[in-house]
Amino acid sequence: MKLSELGLDRGLADTAGELCGPDLSVARVTAVDRGRYLIRGEDGEAPAELTGRFLHLAESSAELPCVGDWVCAQYRDAGTQASIHQVLPRRSFLRRKAAGREVEFQMIAANIDVALVVQACHFDFNPRRLERYLVMVRDGHIEPVVLLTKTDLVAPEELERLIDRIRRLGVAARIVCISNVTGAGVEEVRALMAAGRTYCLLGSSGVGKTTLINRLLGDDALETGAVSHTGEGRHTTTRRQLIVLDQGALLIDMPGMRELGMLGAGEGIEEAFADIAELAQGCRYPDCRHDREPGCAVRAAVERQELAEEHLESYLKLRKESEFHDQSYADRRKKDREFGRFLHHYKKHRD
Repeated sequence: MKLSELGLDRGLADTAGELCGPDLSVARVTAVDRGRYLIRGEDGEAPAELTGRFLHLAESSAELPCVGDWVCAQYRDAGTQASIHQVLPRRSFLRRKAAGREVEFQMIAANIDVALVVQACHFDFNPRRLERYLVMVRDGHIEPVVLLTKTDLVAPEELERLIDRIRRLGVAARIVCISNVTGAGVEEVRALMAAGRTYCLLGSSGVGKTTLINRLLGDDALETGAVSHTGEGRHTTTRRQLIVLDQGALLIDMPGMRELGMLGAGEGIEEAFADIAELAQGCRYPDCRHDREPGCAVRAAVERQELAEEHLESYLKLRKESEFHDQSYADRRKKDREFGRFLHHYKKHRD
């Protein structure tokens, strides 16, 4: 398979040539499962491991390969095994705060052109979760498209109401309505996916992501779970993987994410809440927090009912969450550096 068919363009090829040199091959990470990697390049597909030098130099887990990454690799054993020596700089990424109390980035996928953010019209429709997904996508410099699935479970009037709720969140992204039962909207999704470009599906478990992929593939290549009486599907995807569709588009499937913690997402928040950011330009103070400051153009818009109060509350909550985790992350990194200097000083004087 040609590297261009995996999404390698002229710019990436030039970068790969500089970093990989003549001794290493360029490949793309197509699957990650519990620290194990699968890569694909012109030399074929093979399981891969990280070199000891790579692991030694990596300062955090965010620097380890994720699905969609381009890497410099060395094939061995007649191309049946490979070692990853380096990750090429990412053009775009999906990341979040690691689940739990740990304040660290978790890389989800990389080098994505368009994120298909999936929400079911029935049980899963959640504007707050949609906003979090859109912040994640915008923060990673990825174009979003919203997919509303299971439209067969709601009346046309209810569907229009849901679309209107999304628009009132300030979401200007394209919205595609899909029914995996009737097939409505599937061809529209297929038409927007261009050869050589990389797409991903983001959404909670059971919203119909795997069924949609099977429709795009034209078969039942991926296992799907049973659907409950509520229309809620069961979680089936267990690992992140990159799939090549017949028309040449590349699609990353991944498990649903329960936690979407904000870390380092300030830019993504401002872009996802562009309507609030635009209003904020009219505030009296440039550092206005949109709380009780005089001359706040954002609060004035809420009072005029031009901006929904819950939309502003969501923005303030996400910004506060991101700033809190950003500070915690900075403090931890500072302590790590200080501890590193202490060890260096101790070893130097001990020797």
